[in-house]
Amino acid sequence: MSPTDNFASLMQASTRKSADSGIKRLRRGEVIEGTIVQIGHDSVYVDVGTPTEARVEKSSLLDENGDLRVAVGDKLKGTVIDARPDTPMLAVSFGRNAPVDRESLNVAFETKTPIVGKVTKVNKGGLEVDISGTRAFCPASQIELSRVDDLSVYEGQQFEFQIMEIREQGRNVVVSRRALLEQRREASAADARQKIVAGAELEGTVTGVTKHGAVVDLQGVSGFVHISELANHRVDRVEDVVQKGTKVTVRVLGIEPGEKGERIRLSMKQLSGAEPTPKPTADEVLEGTVARAVGGGLVVRTSKGEGFVPVRELELAPGADHRRAFPVGKTLRVVLVSQDAETGRIQFSVKGVADVEERANFRSFGGTSQGEANAGSFGSLGDLLKGRVDSVAKKKSGK
Repeated sequence: MSPTDNFASLMQASTRKSADSGIKRLRRGEVIEGTIVQIGHDSVYVDVGTPTEARVEKSSLLDENGDLRVAVGDKLKGTVIDARPDTPMLAVSFGRNAPVDRESLNVAFETKTPIVGKVTKVNKGGLEVDISGTRAFCPASQIELSRVDDLSVYEGQQFEFQIMEIREQGRNVVVSRRALLEQRREASAADARQKIVAGAELEGTVTGVTKHGAVVDLQGVSGFVHISELANHRVDRVEDVVQKGTKVTVRVLGIEPGEKGERIRLSMKQLSGAEPTPKPTADEVLEGTVARAVGGGLVVRTSKGEGFVPVRELELAPGADHRRAFPVGKTLRVVLVSQDAETGRIQFSVKGVADVEERANFRSFGGTSQGEANAGSFGSLGDLLKGRVDSVAKKKSGK
């Protein structure tokens, strides 16, 4: 056997051994996922099943504030830009702190890997973007998840885009920022959905307000807080408690299947750290404060919840305006008329206070036993008679 044949045999054996041992071989342009095992000064190292960990430029993993957005143990997906077994390298985006050639543009397009570009000009149709010397265009409809009226705020800024089309052999490129945002929202929603279970307490943002309650975004997953679950007191208008954009903490009450997908019921008042408000009882006089006046009466806040006092339950002179008679902040005493078991809504009365106090006084008076009253009366009369008898006896003995 010649030396050449011997060398070829050794190479074949080595190749078979590598294949048999399960060592992964990478291909340039391949999208692969691995686990971060080390974070260095300039690089992040990812275990992708090769003899040597794949390297990722650390600068490509920084957020808008310059902070690293990954940690050891996190999963990371990237595109192979160097497939050599001893020095594999991944890219999570192209064009950040490195030039982009035509081959990189094609790889980014085929693998949908983000590519970094700088907005150089704004026009009616969208944004002109420079990608390391390559002219690109981002249509106005592809900038954000929602409509953007003023595009001028993007000029001079640098963003990640997804290549949607390559024209004129790479000299003209169409990109989209919205496509990336949608992908990341879906990924975030998938992670968030795993945390949404009955009893969980989560942070969210109010994205919509209706007359029945508030829609809350939980990192891409929407839930609903019914108006009766917004606060421990009565709420007539959702806008009095939350507005669009308000950051809130909610508790998951339940997840119900429906024709349009899952319906996630949330509560802001049933948080574990919040103490339940004691309920008012019948024949209990409460001191309250007028929170606001509405057409049919007053909303009054007490230590045992907020309730509504209809005009008919107010002590008003004929023709008097309840708004002037009871301005916001005025204190008054009320008693419970009713409380809805399902919604918790309370109705109070001002007129009923006199009746409740009268009954309370009657019970207090009736609490003194008749025997005690009689004994006290007879005792006083006996003392008087005894005093008179003693006086008469003294006069007789004196004679």
